[in-house]
Formats: sequence, C-alpha cells, structure tokens
Amino acid sequence: MNEKELYLAQIEKIANSSLLHGSESLCKLLRYLARTAVDHPGSHPKEYQIATEVFGRSADFDPQMDSTVRVQVGRLRQKLHEYYASEGVGDAILVDLPKGSYALGLQHRGPVPVQKEVQPKPVAGRNVAPKPRNWAIAVTALSILLAAAIAVIIAQRVTGNKAAEAAENYSSPALRLFWKGFLAGPEEPWVVFSNASFVGRPETGMRYLDPARDTQPKILDHYTGVGEVLAIHELDHVFATLHRQLRVKRGSLLSLDDVKNNDLIFVGSPAENLTLRDIPGTREFVFRRLPDGARKGDLAIVGLHSQVGEPREFLGTPNNLPLTDDYAVIALVRGLNPSRSILILAGTTTLGTQAAVEYVCRQSSVEQLLLRLSVAPTGEVEPFEAVLHAKVTRGVPIESEIVALRKSTFPQ
Repeated sequence: MNEKELYLAQIEKIANSSLLHGSESLCKLLRYLARTAVDHPGSHPKEYQIATEVFGRSADFDPQMDSTVRVQVGRLRQKLHEYYASEGVGDAILVDLPKGSYALGLQHRGPVPVQKEVQPKPVAGRNVAPKPRNWAIAVTALSILLAAAIAVIIAQRVTGNKAAEAAENYSSPALRLFWKGFLAGPEEPWVVFSNASFVGRPETGMRYLDPARDTQPKILDHYTGVGEVLAIHELDHVFATLHRQLRVKRGSLLSLDDVKNNDLIFVGSPAENLTLRDIPGTREFVFRRLPDGARKGDLAIVGLHSQVGEPREFLGTPNNLPLTDDYAVIALVRGLNPSRSILILAGTTTLGTQAAVEYVCRQSSVEQLLLRLSVAPTGEVEPFEAVLHAKVTRGVPIESEIVALRKSTFPQ
C-alpha cells in the first residue's frame, strides 16, 4: 500500500469511528479535505469552494452571512482532537486541521521499530548448547516487565489528563454561561426524551395510538426518534466538557414529583413527549396540529402573539416530500418549583429536535443566542422562547437560525 492509500485508509478509519459515525456532514467534509490534501499537496481550499462543493450552497454563497463552513470545520477539528485522545491514540498516521486553515494535515508517525534479538552464530564443528537460565536473570526480566507495565499505566493516565484538558479548553465561556443554571445545583439535571405510544408491530407497521379508535390496544412505548438519540449524545458530550453528569429518562416514566425536584431538559415536542402537556410550557410558541386547509393534520409551531414580519404558523416540508426544512422551539421556562429550570428543545420532526439540541451545544450558535438575549458575561440567562429554522440535507440538519425570539415572558 503506497503513502496515498495509507492516508486515505486512515481517513476511512476515522470516519467509521464512534466519534464520527452517523455524522454524514462531517464525514463528507473530512473525505473532501483529505482528497484535496493527497491529490493537491500544499493547496488550501477556500471557504466558498467548501460551501459549494461539500454543503451544496448556491453560487451566490456569502461567508459573511452564512457561517456553515466555519462551524462545521470547527466541529471536525474538535472531533479529530477527541479521536486522537481516545480511539486513535496509537494510530500510525496523524490527521489534524490547524486553526485558521482549511487544509488538512497528514503526517506519518510510524511505530517505534522493535529490536530483534541477535542470535549467536553456531561455530563450525561444534554444538553450542544454550546457557542455562538462572533465577537472577528471571527476576531481572520480571522487573523489566513490571516497570514497563507501570510505564504503560502512567502513559494512559497522562493521555487521559490531556483529553480532560482538551475538554476543559473546549467548554467555552459561552457554553458555561448558557448552561450555568443547570450546573449550579447539587443534583444532576435530567434529560427527558420523547416516548410516544404506538400500536401495531414493527414488521407489519406501526402508528401513533389513537385513544378514540384504539380501545384495547397493545401499546408499544419503547421507541424514540433518530434525532432524539443523537441529541442525547450531543448533550452528554457537552455536559462532560462541563464536568457534570446527566440522568436520562423516557417521558412516559416521568412523574410530577420528578418535575418538582429536578432541573429538566425536554428533548422532543409535546406531540410525543406527553409529559410536557402537564407542566408549565411555552406562552408564545405552541405546537398544534392544523385543523383544516391543505396541511390539515400536520404539526406546526403557532405564534400566539405574532410580530410584524413573522408568520403565525411555522411549518416544515410537507409529509409527502423529502424533508428539507423543519422548525423547532428552544425555550427556557420556570418549573413547577420556581427554583427549578426547564429547557424545551423540540422540533416538529425528530430532525428539528436534533437541530435544536445542536444549536444550544455549539459555541458559535450559543454566542449568537446570548448576544440576542443581551446576557452579560457574568449574568444569568432569563426565561425566553425562540423558534429555530433548520435546513436539512439527506436527513442531516446542516444549518440553523433563530427566526423568532421572545424574552422574559415568565414571572420571576
């Protein structure tokens, strides 16, 4: 295998690792930058080039108005750091993405050669018998092995410390400020994911439970969406960088006592996260199924007090078309116990939910949100409600922006 093939094989290994598996946009970006690096050594891809050739942006792409490339490159850079601090710590080829550049670095760091033991040459006409081992040699050998084992343990701890340091560096002031209310208490925040009730069977087809027609159904309540799964992974990663644990619970198992006694992060809309219907919710943007019209029955986000220039209804792509647009609510509200906080991250589809969670877990987007909320660096994030518009490509949210925002709609 030549050098080019070795590099591309390493790229595929990283793309198939647990850190990048399932992130189609990052894998596509990684492969594109790698192919550019091996086919055109020394070249430096431009932001416009990446936007149009990787993320499908139009020819009028404006990097001042669209930060997709910078955000995705930053994500990929962090994933590479994490990979080489964990799964790839012993890999022979190092792949990095230096800050301030879109050129991928590929370096060969081959394994340390193992010295072969030199065997004594036989003397002609004589049989050379091996010298008998003695206990002193055996003890020495065992001591060397023990020392080597201790060295490996120390090296692993050092690697772990470096990974922790990288995580500490990654937890930006903006993320710490946004999540401060969920970090201050002694108890772990709870992530409550949507857990709708279905009837039917997976092999023959399932549908949502309809109490009006399903009088004695066999209920399946152990399914959730792809977006919710990826969202919980994203939240767990961010809280790990903030040195806090999360507790995860499905919505159907949550009690009102749980709501009173914990800070909660709801992942998924009230259409599936049914517990949201029983607790203080949003006052400006609510989820409703349209009662009539061409989109009758579709789930929409409805603005109760629409402002000039805002639509009253936020609707994603029709169900009979490939999903390219979705909307989600990001809302911080007070709980049943006013000293507790509830963060609602909910899309009209599972991908909208994923986009909402990713928005509050990314440094760049959180910085924008804090700026729009006018939160001081030493301040607190007060209750707010926002509507997020997410662009979706091949089942992956790739770009999101806040299209409506309300501040402090809840009594203190």
